[in-house]
Amino acid sequence: MKIFEIIDGDKDKTVGALLYFEKERTCIVELQEYLDEWSAPFLFASYVKNKVYTIPRDVSALWVRGRVIPSGRQNISDILKVHHLKEYDEMKFLEISEGRCSQDEMYIRQLDKLPEFVVERQQKNLSECVILGAYNILCFFADGNTRKIDLKNISKKDSEAQPIDRLAGLDKVLENDRLYRSGKLGTGGYFVTFNDSIDVPTDILYESGEKVPLGLEDFKTFVRRNIIDTTESCEMLECSRQNISYMVNQEQMSAVKEDVRGNLYLKGEVLSNRW
Repeated sequence: MKIFEIIDGDKDKTVGALLYFEKERTCIVELQEYLDEWSAPFLFASYVKNKVYTIPRDVSALWVRGRVIPSGRQNISDILKVHHLKEYDEMKFLEISEGRCSQDEMYIRQLDKLPEFVVERQQKNLSECVILGAYNILCFFADGNTRKIDLKNISKKDSEAQPIDRLAGLDKVLENDRLYRSGKLGTGGYFVTFNDSIDVPTDILYESGEKVPLGLEDFKTFVRRNIIDTTESCEMLECSRQNISYMVNQEQMSAVKEDVRGNLYLKGEVLSNRW
């Protein structure tokens, strides 16, 4: 993951951070909470106005695209040659230009570690999730909380409370069991995603969920659906058993159970190695 500080050059103040998960090619913008709709980057104003400071991946990506040379530019092949790029890469162009563009005074600067406000906010990100029956999700959060969320309830509740639609497409999930069953942990634990196209943000899940002591049946469902063996891990990551062994040695994931027929791993930990 690459981390960039977003700076307002006009005011010489940090407005947030851009997180780029290279393997997934996913962007997440985290904004400072001191911002208001007038001081925030224009594209994010409606979110900040509604006290939303973690920007969805699609809107974060739009911000990046709006600051770089478009892929359809007539002389794009010549520009790629000048910068020694084999293919168009939005983030490469963003780094080259330091994120500067004519629409504002914002620019980016790479950081070695996450800002403290992001580290603190990520405590409410997801560590793991389990798709249960009856459109319920069991969510395990980084701060140790476990909550059970009824998607039918949050769909109605959030649509009434939020002027911005942060649950676009969720109605389709509730109408299609196969789509619902495709649900999995999203990049960085920032959301649960269905078909990798319809996202439910983690803050909505955290605030809407019912805090529960973990029940036996829920735990059994977790084990059945979220623990995979070495062969499945290799298939998911498109790598060899030696690569899996290396990841274990580097403590990127750990075996839940070891035996001569292969190890078992948490699905969420395996997915995190794709970020």
